[in-house]
Amino acid sequence: MKQFVQDHLDEDPAQLLLRHKGIPGLDIKAAARQIAMRQKARQKLPSWSANPSLIFPPALSMEQCSSEATARYKSSLFQGNTFIDLTGGFGVDTVYLGENFTQVTYIEQQDELVELARHNLPQLLNNRQLRIIHQDGIAFLHQTREQFDLLFLDPARRGKGNQKLYRLQDLEPDVVENWDLLQKKAVNILIKGSPMLDISMAGRELPGLSEIHVLSVKNEVRELLLLYNGSHQPLKIRAVEINGQDQSVFSFSPEEELNAAPVFSFPQKYLVIPYAGILKAGAFKSFAVRQGLAKLHHHTHVYTTDQFPKAVPGRVFEVLEEIKADKKLLKKLYPEGLAHVISRNHPLKADAFKKKFRLREGGDEFLLAVTVMNGKTGVWRCRMV
Repeated sequence: MKQFVQDHLDEDPAQLLLRHKGIPGLDIKAAARQIAMRQKARQKLPSWSANPSLIFPPALSMEQCSSEATARYKSSLFQGNTFIDLTGGFGVDTVYLGENFTQVTYIEQQDELVELARHNLPQLLNNRQLRIIHQDGIAFLHQTREQFDLLFLDPARRGKGNQKLYRLQDLEPDVVENWDLLQKKAVNILIKGSPMLDISMAGRELPGLSEIHVLSVKNEVRELLLLYNGSHQPLKIRAVEINGQDQSVFSFSPEEELNAAPVFSFPQKYLVIPYAGILKAGAFKSFAVRQGLAKLHHHTHVYTTDQFPKAVPGRVFEVLEEIKADKKLLKKLYPEGLAHVISRNHPLKADAFKKKFRLREGGDEFLLAVTVMNGKTGVWRCRMV
């Protein structure tokens, strides 16, 4: 089957099912699934997709596993002797985190994923002492006397009706209920959370958290990482933007954000929208103060300056003019109906704005619809720089 998969990697799996269902000795359904998953993995896991020896999991596990970019970031945070992945899944985080440890323990409940791990992980962690255990992770911790340098969990975020979950107490395993147990069994704990997780609530539910990392890839928040290292130091929050080989980090503390006192201004020559991870992290005021920018409005997380903001962790727009939100004017400015619309703290969301003024996403210019410091709304015509 391996050769068939490699020979048809660029073809439509559905068409392959129809054309090749009569080949003796070939499980065409399994082959088509492998092709489909490898195609999905090209962007998410490029080096794994290029490895012909690996076997890929069902679609849900592919959807829930970490990307290569975020797994590599996690790998940069830790090293030591003993590492345990309590919710192994497809094993992406097991491999990248495990590269920095001598002894690696993978635990998983699902039969199919355990079998895949037994095939894949020895190839990917061939210089490590590797244990693959078919068991519930929390049950294993209750039974073992071992303590680990790093314990990792990626709790399942799907409910019985396949609905997406994000509150820590609703996930499996429940890390809030088992927080004391986890602290007893590991020097360091790393929990992968949903991008929808409430950061302030996570800090309250898991007392003693050391750091929270908000990971965004190409300006889209992908993961929240909750770190515990027993330091008992004040919580630090890091918003990390990953774009290819480039990486930017904005770090702050909840106390800094609470005490920050930004200045406010109407739009000046440049407007700045922070990367998505910074906004998710809640660095609304400290971002302005640290970057030397003015804020448009308390609830409008768009910032402004008259000087070009070099190396700012966000998107920068040059203001061309303020315009009236008028159908005739917008038709004159954009005869093809193409413009990028960004709405921040404005009565019309971007899609509603485009629908009302018959605009489509495209072109070289941006319309920023915002509320400014006097409470009034406005639209600014801009270009990205």
